[in-house]
Amino acid sequence: MQLDSVDLAMDGDRAAQALDSALANTGFAAVRNIGIDAGALRSVFDAAAGFFHADPAFKARFAYRSAAENFGYHAPGEEFLDPAGSPDLKETLTLRNLLHREIEPERWPSAAFGELMTAFYGDCLAAAYRLLRLLATVLDVPEDFFVHCHRGENVTLRLLHYPPLPGEAGQLGAAAHTDYGMLTLLFQDDVGGLEVRDANGSWQPVAPVPDAVVINAGDLLERWTNGRYRSTWHRVQPRTDGRERFSIAFFVDPDSATPVEVLPACLAHGDPGRFPPITAGEHVQARLRRSQEAAARRPGP
Repeated sequence: MQLDSVDLAMDGDRAAQALDSALANTGFAAVRNIGIDAGALRSVFDAAAGFFHADPAFKARFAYRSAAENFGYHAPGEEFLDPAGSPDLKETLTLRNLLHREIEPERWPSAAFGELMTAFYGDCLAAAYRLLRLLATVLDVPEDFFVHCHRGENVTLRLLHYPPLPGEAGQLGAAAHTDYGMLTLLFQDDVGGLEVRDANGSWQPVAPVPDAVVINAGDLLERWTNGRYRSTWHRVQPRTDGRERFSIAFFVDPDSATPVEVLPACLAHGDPGRFPPITAGEHVQARLRRSQEAAARRPGP
């Protein structure tokens, strides 16, 4: 599958229309000139590789504690994106809300690691705000409507490593899922593995796009837009060629108290909307809990 391209170097109206068209088409887009420094991105990838290649006992010191906190390390097999399926063949480091709270020093592998991730988080949030303002333009709400809903409480940076593990038959690097929130920014290496389910229900591989960030709509953006933008199912195939895969996801999820209900611009006259109102926190926490509960039910070794 070739993703629709959006170049943020275009003027605002053209970029907004391109983004609207891409998300309405597949729920995904390849975005260029998003404002992330290539050198900074390389440094984050290098730091992620260093962490994931460390001794398992070292990584376990930073273990994920709870869905409510949504911060810390998951070893391979500890997360179920499909609660009814097999565990995912990936390891992750989840870093939520880095700008508006104090993170205890012992939660970081090193002070330099924490400083690097916090700075990159800030860069990604600024890039996300550009996208949110473009969406506000086409959805006929005030320019900062979405920005004000995403101050950082649930905005999360996640480092991901897909080792070349054999796994069980049918087991995936990341099981089929939709993303929980508003938007996701995905930075990838050149290994590939991402697949997107098209409108016919078929899985289509998405090759890495050089110099572009893959973005996709999440569940709450689908609800806000009454399905105009699809929260599209996607997954990651496991590595069978001996290569490992790294990616960095930036989840732009609204603050917990944010009410999410269909926007007037997305309703036809007399249409009550496909989705009832919900708060962002209710939805995101329910999705996180389902994944954690599936992991807790897994039989021990």
